Amino acid sequence: MPLRPNAKNLGLAALIVVGLIVPLVVEDTYTRHLFIIAFIYAVVASSWDLSLGYAGIFNFGHVAFFGIGVYATGLTAKLLGIDPWLAMLIGGIAASAAAALVALPVVRLQGVYVVLVTFAFAQLVLQVVISQSVVTGGTQGLIRVPTIELFGYNFLRDYKFGYYYVAFAMMLIAVSCLRWIARSDFGLSILAMRDNEDYAASRGIPVAMQRLKVLVLSAFFAGVAGGFFVIYLRVASPEVFSFSTSSLILSMVLVGGTSTIYGPALAALALTFVSEGLANFEGLAEGRFILVAVAMIVVLIFFPKGLASALPKGWTKPATG
Repeated sequence: MPLRPNAKNLGLAALIVVGLIVPLVVEDTYTRHLFIIAFIYAVVASSWDLSLGYAGIFNFGHVAFFGIGVYATGLTAKLLGIDPWLAMLIGGIAASAAAALVALPVVRLQGVYVVLVTFAFAQLVLQVVISQSVVTGGTQGLIRVPTIELFGYNFLRDYKFGYYYVAFAMMLIAVSCLRWIARSDFGLSILAMRDNEDYAASRGIPVAMQRLKVLVLSAFFAGVAGGFFVIYLRVASPEVFSFSTSSLILSMVLVGGTSTIYGPALAALALTFVSEGLANFEGLAEGRFILVAVAMIVVLIFFPKGLASALPKGWTKPATG
């Protein structure tokens, strides 16, 4: 029986209240740091779900949009002196522009060809970042990126208290927007496109245009998350394009459950703590991604549709009109 809207809203409200209380009861800065990173990954994973889960586009270059957001924000804030809040928005716009560029060949390709093109795009961006070391810092990274300020409030000396709430708000806004997009007429059209492209085209859905739109939209949120990532850490490193980062975030999408938005966000919280927690144990740091992969396999055996399938249907069921 579908969850009643009131019960669903109460459940979401309870999660939000818990999120607001966490930094008041958790004073350990490292734990707060893990929450902040988890919130950032939640935005990237849930935005990836929009193109991968809802639209069925096997886009394996999504982390490149995250990385573009990182560097676009870092460079504009540090080299051009643009306010970091605005620079994060520029990071999202830059990621969307890159998505529009990569969409040109992708919108007319299918299957493994989409994987190859998007993966090659991610590697191309990485090589550009490394080769242009005079501007990007190359393998050494971009350091001392300016951070955010709010009415004179110092985010650097409050033990990550302020950063936590900014990251939490960013996640709530992003997930809410992505969920709204997924439940809109546009969301229904990309679901139809994913399930039967020929039928969708016969019903008047412009398949190529819808693919372009979904890639641009999903990239924007990933780019903004990348912007906050570099503003928070104050360092931009080529590691954001690494296969380990990509595989970790993809694991969040699959473990959480595709075509749900909520699922990848929740899985991001769990897997971030598991992954980083294992890194603190001697002998497990190098093999933590293997253990995460094993955990992913176990979850998918018992929950083939991801952890979101354990939630009441009303939480994840797409709108019908």
